[in-house]
Amino acid sequence: MNKPSNIVPSDKDDKKTKRGSLLERASGLFGLDKLSPASVPDKLEGEKAKKFAPKRRSVDPATSHEMPRRRASDWIGEAASATPSADTAPAVPPEPKTPDVTFSGPKREIARSLLREQGLIDPDGGASTLLEEFRIVKRQVLASAKTEGTPLARRVLVCSPHQNEGKTFCSLNLAIALAGERDLEVLLVDADFAKPSIMNKLGLSAGKGFMDMLADPTSKIEDFVIGTDIPGLWVLPAGQRTGRDSEYLASERTWSILNSLTRGARNRIVVFDSPPALAATPAAELAKHVGQALLVARADMTGRAALDDALDLLSACPDIKLLLNDVTFSPSGRKFGSYYGYGE
Repeated sequence: MNKPSNIVPSDKDDKKTKRGSLLERASGLFGLDKLSPASVPDKLEGEKAKKFAPKRRSVDPATSHEMPRRRASDWIGEAASATPSADTAPAVPPEPKTPDVTFSGPKREIARSLLREQGLIDPDGGASTLLEEFRIVKRQVLASAKTEGTPLARRVLVCSPHQNEGKTFCSLNLAIALAGERDLEVLLVDADFAKPSIMNKLGLSAGKGFMDMLADPTSKIEDFVIGTDIPGLWVLPAGQRTGRDSEYLASERTWSILNSLTRGARNRIVVFDSPPALAATPAAELAKHVGQALLVARADMTGRAALDDALDLLSACPDIKLLLNDVTFSPSGRKFGSYYGYGE
């Protein structure tokens, strides 16, 4: 066995010409040396130099020599201060302590027998299955309004994809159920300008209302609100139809008026009974002015495609809830009629 030894290169190897690479030797054997790349000038003149020259940042010569060197920590500190945070974000102006708009005036009587004939909640009739159902609905509405804590969340839109699906029925019952809360004021707005029915169902005469107020820039909304003998319930009629309902609802005056209804009024809920979403455009415009929407679907009648289309039209509202109406079967078996003597 040979003993391993260290091989030290001699100085003679350094003096020899280095052997070319495999590609270089192949180039010599096959005569490829003539295929050399084109020469490139050191400088490009004229327009070519301008075309290929890298873009430079313009620096004011008067101030360029005054710019000190920056540390990395300085840049990080500036970036952190430029990033918006919860502490630096613009604060929402606080609500005034008193409402911008207050309701007053005589209260009109609503016949309780008329409410019962239409299957609506009788505020003096005690507990009932219908009342308990809408107590569940109003608890969801009040919980959302309390969680958000904004004037917008205290405005609720009740809508349906098509007509005859029960949106006005749900609007009235929700408003009556909400008015039953202590220290709560409810304004029910008839926003179905084409087919207003709120006043008729309450047995009240219709007069000037919401649309008349929007059309007259000198009018005040409190002059059109009607009081009822149901404690806490006020009503705003639809008013005279103009043919430009959507244009009025999209105006700046509508924003101003609706904001004044809930600004400072922490114990006031405004409920809008709108036209069907797929039948008229005011529903989509009203969705921009509310913080909650109840989309009414009638069991065995409202289709899935209609619900999807209605949801798209109401998508300006940040909180949309589905309210299933006219249900005759409950998978859970829940039934209020047999509990604590509640009537059917």
